[in-house]
Amino acid sequence: MREKQAYLECAMAVNTHGVKGGVRLASRCDSPAVLASLKTMYLREGNEYRAMPVVHASVQKNMVLATFAGIDTLEGAVALRDKVFYAKREDLPLEEGAHFVADLLGLPVIDADSGDVCGVLEDVTFPGAHPVYVVRDGERSFMIPAVPAFILDISFGQEKPEGIYVRLIEGMREG
Repeated sequence: MREKQAYLECAMAVNTHGVKGGVRLASRCDSPAVLASLKTMYLREGNEYRAMPVVHASVQKNMVLATFAGIDTLEGAVALRDKVFYAKREDLPLEEGAHFVADLLGLPVIDADSGDVCGVLEDVTFPGAHPVYVVRDGERSFMIPAVPAFILDISFGQEKPEGIYVRLIEGMREG
C-alpha cells in the first residue's frame, strides 16, 4: 500500500489583489468555497512546508481573494505570485467514498472482468460535469469518464489488489 501525501496542492497564486498584500488564488480544490474555508495554507520550501495563516479569504467568481499573516504589502504579494499552495490532508473535507486525485495518480487501471491491467492512471481532467481519467498504456493513452458505468471500484490494497477497477466499452482503449 502506497503512503499518502500529508500535504496536497490546493491553490496557485495567479496575481495580486489590491496594495495591502492580497492575492488571487486559483483553486485546485473541489470548489473555491473549500479553499476559502482553510485557516492555514502552506508553501513548500524544499522538503519542508511553511505555514501561511490565512487572515481573510473570500470567493470572487471562480477565484479566492486571500490575505496571509505577515504579508501586508504589494511587494509581499508579488513574491507569492505563481507559488503553489498546499493544505494538510486532514484540513480538506472528503465525502464518503470520494478520493483525492493525488491518491489516484499512478494506480493501475484493471479490467474488472478479466483482471488484465489496462494501464496506469496518468492524469485526471475536469472538462465538464464529470472528471475524466487519462490512462497511459505504454506509448499511448486513452480516456475514461469517471462515472459509475465505467469506474466500478477503487482499491488501495485492503480487500483486493490496489487499483482502479473498470468496465470499458468496445473501442474505448483506442484513444
